[in-house]
Amino acid sequence: MSKPLGPRGIVLYAFGVAIALYLAWVLRDALVVIYVSALFAVVLMPVVRAIMRLHIRTWHPGRGMAVFILTVLTLGSLTVFLVFGLAPAFKDLREFVKELPRRGPEFFARLQTVPVIRNINLDSLQEKIQDVVGNLATYAVKFASDWAGTVVRIVAGIVLTIYFIIEGDEAYAWFLSLFPVERRLRLDQTLSRASARMGRWLLGQATLMLILGVCSVVVFALLHIRYAYALGVIMGLFNIVPVIGAVVSVTLVVIVAALDSWTRVVGVLVFYFVYLQIENSYLTPRIMKAQVNLAGLTILVALLIGSSLAGVIGATVAVPTAVLVAVIINEYAVYEEAIIESPKPVETTPPVTLS
Repeated sequence: MSKPLGPRGIVLYAFGVAIALYLAWVLRDALVVIYVSALFAVVLMPVVRAIMRLHIRTWHPGRGMAVFILTVLTLGSLTVFLVFGLAPAFKDLREFVKELPRRGPEFFARLQTVPVIRNINLDSLQEKIQDVVGNLATYAVKFASDWAGTVVRIVAGIVLTIYFIIEGDEAYAWFLSLFPVERRLRLDQTLSRASARMGRWLLGQATLMLILGVCSVVVFALLHIRYAYALGVIMGLFNIVPVIGAVVSVTLVVIVAALDSWTRVVGVLVFYFVYLQIENSYLTPRIMKAQVNLAGLTILVALLIGSSLAGVIGATVAVPTAVLVAVIINEYAVYEEAIIESPKPVETTPPVTLS
Protein backbone atom coordinates (compact mmCIF):
# COMPACT_ATOMS: atom_id res chain seq x y z
CA MET A 1 0.00 0.00 0.00
CA SER A 2 1.46 3.36 -1.06
CA LYS A 3 2.31 5.97 1.57
CA PRO A 4 0.03 9.07 1.49
CA LEU A 5 1.59 12.32 0.36
CA GLY A 6 2.51 14.93 2.92
CA PRO A 7 1.95 18.69 2.49
CA ARG A 8 5.24 19.12 0.63
CA GLY A 9 4.46 16.19 -1.65
CA ILE A 10 1.01 17.57 -2.44
CA VAL A 11 2.50 20.96 -3.36
CA LEU A 12 5.16 19.37 -5.58
CA TYR A 13 2.53 17.14 -7.20
CA ALA A 14 0.30 20.15 -7.91
CA PHE A 15 3.24 22.03 -9.44
CA GLY A 16 4.11 19.01 -11.57
CA VAL A 17 0.55 18.72 -12.87
CA ALA A 18 0.43 22.46 -13.62
CA ILE A 19 3.73 22.32 -15.54
CA ALA A 20 2.56 19.26 -17.46
CA LEU A 21 -0.70 20.98 -18.43
CA TYR A 22 1.18 24.11 -19.49
CA LEU A 23 3.58 22.10 -21.65
CA ALA A 24 0.65 20.20 -23.16
CA TRP A 25 -1.02 23.51 -24.08
CA VAL A 26 2.18 24.93 -25.60
CA LEU A 27 2.85 21.73 -27.55
CA ARG A 28 -0.78 21.05 -28.40
CA ASP A 29 -0.23 21.13 -32.19
CA ALA A 30 2.59 18.60 -31.98
CA LEU A 31 0.63 16.43 -29.53
CA VAL A 32 -2.36 16.40 -31.89
CA VAL A 33 -0.12 15.22 -34.75
CA ILE A 34 1.38 12.50 -32.54
CA TYR A 35 -2.02 11.34 -31.29
CA VAL A 36 -3.57 11.27 -34.77
CA SER A 37 -0.55 9.40 -36.15
CA ALA A 38 -0.72 6.79 -33.39
CA LEU A 39 -4.47 6.42 -33.90
CA PHE A 40 -4.13 5.92 -37.66
CA ALA A 41 -1.36 3.39 -37.02
CA VAL A 42 -3.73 1.40 -34.82
CA VAL A 43 -6.53 1.67 -37.39
CA LEU A 44 -4.27 0.62 -40.29
CA MET A 45 -2.67 -2.33 -38.51
CA PRO A 46 -5.36 -4.82 -39.70
CA VAL A 47 -4.58 -3.80 -43.30
CA VAL A 48 -0.84 -4.25 -42.69
CA ARG A 49 -1.43 -7.67 -41.12
CA ALA A 50 -3.58 -8.68 -44.11
CA ILE A 51 -0.73 -7.76 -46.46
CA MET A 52 1.72 -9.69 -44.27
CA ARG A 53 -0.44 -12.81 -44.68
CA LEU A 54 0.07 -12.78 -48.45
CA HIS A 55 2.26 -15.63 -49.73
CA ILE A 56 4.09 -15.86 -53.03
CA ARG A 57 5.37 -19.43 -52.93
CA THR A 58 7.62 -19.45 -49.86
CA TRP A 59 7.98 -15.67 -49.57
CA HIS A 60 5.71 -13.43 -47.56
CA PRO A 61 6.26 -9.75 -46.71
CA GLY A 62 7.41 -8.64 -43.30
CA ARG A 63 5.99 -5.65 -41.50
CA GLY A 64 8.35 -3.16 -43.10
CA MET A 65 7.66 -4.52 -46.60
CA ALA A 66 3.90 -4.52 -45.91
CA VAL A 67 4.06 -0.85 -44.93
CA PHE A 68 6.06 -0.14 -48.10
CA ILE A 69 3.48 -1.94 -50.26
CA LEU A 70 0.61 -0.07 -48.59
CA THR A 71 2.39 3.27 -49.08
CA VAL A 72 3.12 2.55 -52.75
CA LEU A 73 -0.48 1.50 -53.42
CA THR A 74 -1.84 4.62 -51.72
CA LEU A 75 0.52 7.03 -53.49
CA GLY A 76 -0.05 5.26 -56.81
CA SER A 77 -3.81 5.57 -56.48
CA LEU A 78 -3.57 9.27 -55.60
CA THR A 79 -1.20 9.89 -58.53
CA VAL A 80 -3.55 8.19 -61.00
CA PHE A 81 -6.46 10.20 -59.63
CA LEU A 82 -4.58 13.50 -59.84
CA VAL A 83 -3.33 12.84 -63.39
CA PHE A 84 -6.49 11.44 -64.96
CA GLY A 85 -9.20 12.86 -62.72
CA LEU A 86 -8.16 16.33 -61.57
CA ALA A 87 -5.83 17.41 -64.40
CA PRO A 88 -8.74 18.20 -66.80
CA ALA A 89 -10.54 20.03 -63.97
CA PHE A 90 -7.48 22.20 -63.26
CA LYS A 91 -7.18 23.00 -66.97
CA ASP A 92 -10.81 24.09 -67.18
CA LEU A 93 -10.40 26.03 -63.91
CA ARG A 94 -7.61 28.12 -65.42
CA GLU A 95 -9.77 28.83 -68.47
CA PHE A 96 -12.68 29.74 -66.20
CA VAL A 97 -10.53 32.24 -64.27
CA LYS A 98 -9.52 33.85 -67.57
CA GLU A 99 -13.14 34.11 -68.66
CA LEU A 100 -14.41 35.22 -65.24
CA PRO A 101 -14.88 38.91 -66.20
CA ARG A 102 -17.22 37.79 -68.99
CA ARG A 103 -18.91 34.83 -67.31
CA GLY A 104 -19.44 36.55 -63.95
CA PRO A 105 -22.33 38.80 -65.08
CA GLU A 106 -23.87 35.86 -66.96
CA PHE A 107 -23.77 33.76 -63.80
CA PHE A 108 -25.47 36.46 -61.69
CA ALA A 109 -28.06 37.03 -64.41
CA ARG A 110 -28.86 33.32 -64.32
CA LEU A 111 -28.91 33.44 -60.52
CA GLN A 112 -31.56 36.17 -60.53
CA THR A 113 -33.91 33.89 -62.49
CA VAL A 114 -34.33 31.74 -59.36
CA PRO A 115 -37.67 32.71 -57.71
CA VAL A 116 -36.24 32.79 -54.18
CA ILE A 117 -33.29 35.01 -55.12
CA ARG A 118 -35.06 37.14 -57.72
CA ASN A 119 -35.88 39.98 -55.33
CA ILE A 120 -32.43 40.06 -53.70
CA ASN A 121 -30.05 42.80 -54.76
CA LEU A 122 -26.92 41.02 -55.91
CA ASP A 123 -24.99 44.11 -57.02
CA SER A 124 -23.14 44.45 -53.71
CA LEU A 125 -22.32 40.74 -53.68
CA GLN A 126 -21.01 40.98 -57.23
CA GLU A 127 -18.82 43.96 -56.31
CA LYS A 128 -17.38 42.08 -53.33
CA ILE A 129 -16.58 39.08 -55.51
CA GLN A 130 -14.87 41.36 -58.02
CA ASP A 131 -12.82 42.87 -55.18
CA VAL A 132 -11.83 39.39 -54.06
CA VAL A 133 -10.79 38.51 -57.61
CA GLY A 134 -8.84 41.76 -57.83
CA ASN A 135 -6.97 40.93 -54.62
CA LEU A 136 -6.49 37.33 -55.66
CA ALA A 137 -2.70 37.54 -55.39
CA THR A 138 -2.89 38.64 -51.75
CA TYR A 139 -5.31 35.86 -50.86
CA ALA A 140 -3.17 33.34 -52.75
CA VAL A 141 -0.08 34.28 -50.72
CA LYS A 142 -1.98 33.95 -47.42
CA PHE A 143 -3.56 30.70 -48.58
CA ALA A 144 -0.18 29.29 -49.57
CA SER A 145 1.40 30.31 -46.25
CA ASP A 146 -1.43 28.67 -44.28
CA TRP A 147 -1.27 25.52 -46.34
CA ALA A 148 2.51 25.33 -46.05
CA GLY A 149 2.23 24.61 -42.33
CA THR A 150 -0.64 22.19 -42.97
CA VAL A 151 1.38 20.27 -45.55
CA VAL A 152 4.32 20.05 -43.13
CA ARG A 153 2.04 18.63 -40.42
CA ILE A 154 0.51 16.15 -42.88
CA VAL A 155 3.93 14.91 -44.00
CA ALA A 156 5.09 14.66 -40.38
CA GLY A 157 1.92 12.74 -39.51
CA ILE A 158 2.45 10.28 -42.38
CA VAL A 159 6.07 9.66 -41.34
CA LEU A 160 5.05 9.20 -37.69
CA THR A 161 2.27 6.81 -38.69
CA ILE A 162 4.75 4.66 -40.61
CA TYR A 163 7.13 4.61 -37.64
CA PHE A 164 4.29 3.78 -35.23
CA ILE A 165 3.28 0.84 -37.43
CA ILE A 166 6.84 -0.48 -37.74
CA GLU A 167 8.01 0.18 -34.18
CA GLY A 168 4.64 0.25 -32.47
CA ASP A 169 5.29 -2.86 -30.38
CA GLU A 170 8.27 -1.25 -28.66
CA ALA A 171 6.37 1.99 -28.03
CA TYR A 172 3.38 0.04 -26.73
CA ALA A 173 5.56 -2.01 -24.36
CA TRP A 174 7.14 1.19 -23.04
CA PHE A 175 3.68 2.68 -22.50
CA LEU A 176 2.53 -0.35 -20.53
CA SER A 177 5.70 -0.20 -18.41
CA LEU A 178 4.50 3.12 -16.97
CA PHE A 179 1.72 1.29 -15.10
CA PRO A 180 2.00 -1.05 -12.09
CA VAL A 181 2.61 -4.69 -12.94
CA GLU A 182 -0.68 -5.88 -11.47
CA ARG A 183 -2.65 -3.55 -13.78
CA ARG A 184 -0.81 -4.14 -17.04
CA LEU A 185 -2.60 -7.31 -18.11
CA ARG A 186 -6.05 -5.78 -17.75
CA LEU A 187 -4.98 -2.59 -19.54
CA ASP A 188 -3.41 -4.64 -22.34
CA GLN A 189 -6.61 -6.64 -22.83
CA THR A 190 -8.72 -3.46 -22.78
CA LEU A 191 -6.58 -1.69 -25.38
CA SER A 192 -6.55 -4.83 -27.55
CA ARG A 193 -10.36 -4.86 -27.63
CA ALA A 194 -10.38 -1.15 -28.48
CA SER A 195 -7.85 -1.71 -31.26
CA ALA A 196 -10.00 -4.45 -32.79
CA ARG A 197 -13.09 -2.22 -32.76
CA MET A 198 -11.18 0.71 -34.26
CA GLY A 199 -9.96 -1.55 -37.05
CA ARG A 200 -13.56 -2.51 -37.78
CA TRP A 201 -14.38 1.22 -37.93
CA LEU A 202 -11.98 1.57 -40.87
CA LEU A 203 -13.70 -1.30 -42.65
CA GLY A 204 -17.15 0.20 -42.07
CA GLN A 205 -16.04 3.69 -43.10
CA ALA A 206 -14.37 2.35 -46.26
CA THR A 207 -17.61 0.56 -47.17
CA LEU A 208 -19.64 3.77 -46.79
CA MET A 209 -17.06 5.71 -48.82
CA LEU A 210 -17.16 3.13 -51.62
CA ILE A 211 -20.97 3.10 -51.76
CA LEU A 212 -21.22 6.90 -51.89
CA GLY A 213 -18.44 7.18 -54.48
CA VAL A 214 -19.98 4.61 -56.85
CA CYS A 215 -23.48 6.06 -56.51
CA SER A 216 -22.18 9.60 -57.07
CA VAL A 217 -20.28 8.63 -60.23
CA VAL A 218 -23.36 6.92 -61.69
CA VAL A 219 -25.74 9.80 -60.86
CA PHE A 220 -23.36 12.56 -61.97
CA ALA A 221 -22.72 10.75 -65.27
CA LEU A 222 -26.45 10.40 -65.88
CA LEU A 223 -26.92 14.13 -65.14
CA HIS A 224 -24.04 14.97 -67.53
CA ILE A 225 -22.18 16.96 -64.88
CA ARG A 226 -18.64 17.98 -65.69
CA TYR A 227 -15.89 15.84 -64.20
CA ALA A 228 -18.44 13.29 -63.04
CA TYR A 229 -15.82 10.66 -62.26
CA ALA A 230 -13.49 13.02 -60.41
CA LEU A 231 -16.35 14.52 -58.39
CA GLY A 232 -17.66 11.06 -57.54
CA VAL A 233 -14.24 10.02 -56.24
CA ILE A 234 -14.03 13.25 -54.22
CA MET A 235 -17.47 12.55 -52.74
CA GLY A 236 -16.31 9.11 -51.65
CA LEU A 237 -12.95 10.27 -50.26
CA PHE A 238 -14.38 13.24 -48.37
CA ASN A 239 -16.89 10.92 -46.71
CA ILE A 240 -14.07 9.80 -44.40
CA VAL A 241 -14.94 12.97 -42.44
CA PRO A 242 -18.58 12.30 -41.48
CA VAL A 243 -21.08 15.09 -42.13
CA ILE A 244 -18.45 17.81 -42.72
CA GLY A 245 -16.80 16.04 -45.65
CA ALA A 246 -20.13 15.37 -47.32
CA VAL A 247 -21.23 19.00 -46.99
CA VAL A 248 -17.98 20.28 -48.51
CA SER A 249 -18.04 17.83 -51.41
CA VAL A 250 -21.73 18.44 -52.18
CA THR A 251 -21.10 22.19 -52.18
CA LEU A 252 -18.31 21.68 -54.70
CA VAL A 253 -20.54 19.55 -56.94
CA VAL A 254 -23.36 22.13 -56.73
CA ILE A 255 -20.98 24.91 -57.80
CA VAL A 256 -19.80 22.88 -60.80
CA ALA A 257 -23.38 21.97 -61.75
CA ALA A 258 -24.52 25.61 -61.42
CA LEU A 259 -22.11 26.63 -64.18
CA ASP A 260 -24.27 24.72 -66.68
CA SER A 261 -27.85 24.30 -65.50
CA TRP A 262 -30.03 24.80 -62.44
CA THR A 263 -31.77 21.55 -63.32
CA ARG A 264 -28.54 19.71 -62.63
CA VAL A 265 -28.21 21.54 -59.31
CA VAL A 266 -31.66 20.32 -58.33
CA GLY A 267 -30.73 16.81 -59.47
CA VAL A 268 -27.58 16.83 -57.30
CA LEU A 269 -29.47 18.10 -54.25
CA VAL A 270 -32.27 15.55 -54.69
CA PHE A 271 -29.74 12.73 -55.11
CA TYR A 272 -27.82 13.68 -51.99
CA PHE A 273 -31.00 14.17 -49.94
CA VAL A 274 -32.27 10.71 -50.91
CA TYR A 275 -28.86 9.12 -50.30
CA LEU A 276 -28.57 10.86 -46.92
CA GLN A 277 -31.89 9.35 -45.83
CA ILE A 278 -30.82 5.89 -46.98
CA GLU A 279 -27.42 6.19 -45.31
CA ASN A 280 -28.79 7.44 -41.99
CA SER A 281 -31.72 5.05 -41.80
CA TYR A 282 -30.28 1.89 -43.35
CA LEU A 283 -26.57 1.92 -44.24
CA THR A 284 -25.09 3.48 -41.10
CA PRO A 285 -27.11 1.36 -38.62
CA ARG A 286 -26.25 -1.85 -40.47
CA ILE A 287 -22.62 -1.08 -41.34
CA MET A 288 -21.12 1.46 -38.95
CA LYS A 289 -23.04 0.66 -35.78
CA ALA A 290 -22.53 -3.05 -36.34
CA GLN A 291 -18.77 -2.48 -36.68
CA VAL A 292 -18.05 -0.06 -33.83
CA ASN A 293 -21.10 -0.72 -31.61
CA LEU A 294 -21.74 2.97 -30.89
CA ALA A 295 -25.10 4.71 -30.76
CA GLY A 296 -25.86 7.37 -33.34
CA LEU A 297 -26.06 10.07 -30.65
CA THR A 298 -22.60 9.11 -29.40
CA ILE A 299 -21.16 9.41 -32.91
CA LEU A 300 -22.77 12.83 -33.40
CA VAL A 301 -21.49 14.16 -30.06
CA ALA A 302 -18.01 12.83 -30.84
CA LEU A 303 -18.05 14.61 -34.21
CA LEU A 304 -19.08 17.91 -32.62
CA ILE A 305 -16.38 17.69 -29.94
CA GLY A 306 -13.69 16.56 -32.38
CA SER A 307 -14.42 19.29 -34.91
CA SER A 308 -14.47 21.93 -32.15
CA LEU A 309 -11.12 20.81 -30.74
CA ALA A 310 -9.13 20.12 -33.92
CA GLY A 311 -11.23 21.05 -36.94
CA VAL A 312 -11.32 18.59 -39.84
CA ILE A 313 -8.62 16.36 -38.33
CA GLY A 314 -10.57 16.18 -35.08
CA ALA A 315 -13.74 15.21 -36.92
CA THR A 316 -11.82 12.55 -38.86
CA VAL A 317 -10.53 10.78 -35.74
CA ALA A 318 -13.61 11.51 -33.60
CA VAL A 319 -15.31 8.14 -34.10
CA PRO A 320 -12.27 5.89 -33.40
CA THR A 321 -11.44 8.09 -30.41
CA ALA A 322 -15.00 7.63 -29.15
CA VAL A 323 -14.57 3.88 -29.57
CA LEU A 324 -11.39 3.98 -27.47
CA VAL A 325 -13.02 6.09 -24.75
CA ALA A 326 -16.13 3.88 -24.71
CA VAL A 327 -14.09 0.70 -24.26
CA ILE A 328 -12.01 2.21 -21.43
CA ILE A 329 -15.07 3.61 -19.63
CA ASN A 330 -16.90 0.32 -19.99
CA GLU A 331 -13.94 -1.59 -18.52
CA TYR A 332 -12.87 0.70 -15.69
CA ALA A 333 -16.12 2.46 -14.74
CA VAL A 334 -19.24 0.60 -15.84
CA TYR A 335 -17.87 -2.91 -15.46
CA GLU A 336 -16.32 -2.36 -12.03
CA GLU A 337 -19.41 -0.53 -10.85
CA ALA A 338 -21.56 -3.39 -12.04
CA ILE A 339 -19.43 -5.82 -10.04
CA ILE A 340 -19.66 -3.68 -6.90
CA GLU A 341 -23.36 -3.07 -7.18
CA SER A 342 -24.35 -6.55 -8.29
CA PRO A 343 -26.67 -8.08 -5.74
CA LYS A 344 -25.56 -11.11 -3.81
CA PRO A 345 -27.23 -14.38 -4.72
CA VAL A 346 -30.25 -15.12 -2.57
CA GLU A 347 -29.92 -18.27 -0.55
CA THR A 348 -32.84 -20.57 -1.04
CA THR A 349 -34.05 -23.20 1.38
CA PRO A 350 -35.37 -26.56 0.27
CA PRO A 351 -39.15 -26.79 0.22
CA VAL A 352 -40.79 -28.29 3.26
CA THR A 353 -42.94 -31.29 2.56
CA LEU A 354 -45.82 -32.10 4.79
CA SER A 355 -46.30 -35.74 5.59
